[in-house]
Amino acid sequence: MAIALLEYAPSSQNQRVSGFEVPGDEHSRIFSTDNILSESEFNDLIMAAYRQIHNEQQMLKSHRQPFLESQLKSGQITVKDFIRGLVLSDSFRRLVYDSNNNYRFVEICVQRILGRNVYGNREKFAWSIVLGNQGLNAFIDALLNSEEYLSNFGENIVPYQRRRILPQRGQGEVSFAHMARYGTSYRDQLPDPYMKGLLGPGFVGPTMSPARWKWQKQPPKALEKIWVALFYSGAAFIVLLFLAVLLHA
Repeated sequence: MAIALLEYAPSSQNQRVSGFEVPGDEHSRIFSTDNILSESEFNDLIMAAYRQIHNEQQMLKSHRQPFLESQLKSGQITVKDFIRGLVLSDSFRRLVYDSNNNYRFVEICVQRILGRNVYGNREKFAWSIVLGNQGLNAFIDALLNSEEYLSNFGENIVPYQRRRILPQRGQGEVSFAHMARYGTSYRDQLPDPYMKGLLGPGFVGPTMSPARWKWQKQPPKALEKIWVALFYSGAAFIVLLFLAVLLHA
């Protein structure tokens, strides 16, 4: 039995307030199949969808979905279906879903699919329950079929970050595309590349904080030999220095 979505109160975030400013560079461009007239415009729409879901740092040729692109251009699927295919693709699962806990993954999906930040921890917990109880596919479908998504983007508009402009401010909010695709919990588990290359594959970098270092297994044999050689070389140098002092005396 599926657990119902936990209730949460929407906060007064920027995208929930109507604005009167004139659109400019700080505003997101809207891409829709309702006004597509040429092949180049269709390609621009597809690239906009990739930027929204994968962000600039993940837009690689290997992540493209040519079959979904062909279906979209031929009218077999809608933009919403195309977005669903991108979010459920192997590359998105590997780079975003597998690299985060459920809370961080929910936050990213709300940003990229609904075009806003989560309202708070209660909304984050609510969607995390859906993700954990019903699975990834049901969670993505719930976002795409929500009243908020359909009222803002419908079937044919590529999602975008809504209303980045803040009243009485010269610059808008930081775009979601400039945010890291993984949270601090995953970052802190990554090995330090410099120390791992210096001390060998047996060394694991900081797990929770820079002060915690440990060996996953015994040090490499080559490193042990270097330590032994340095020890005996140092001892021999001290003995020779002592003998030289005695002879000089």
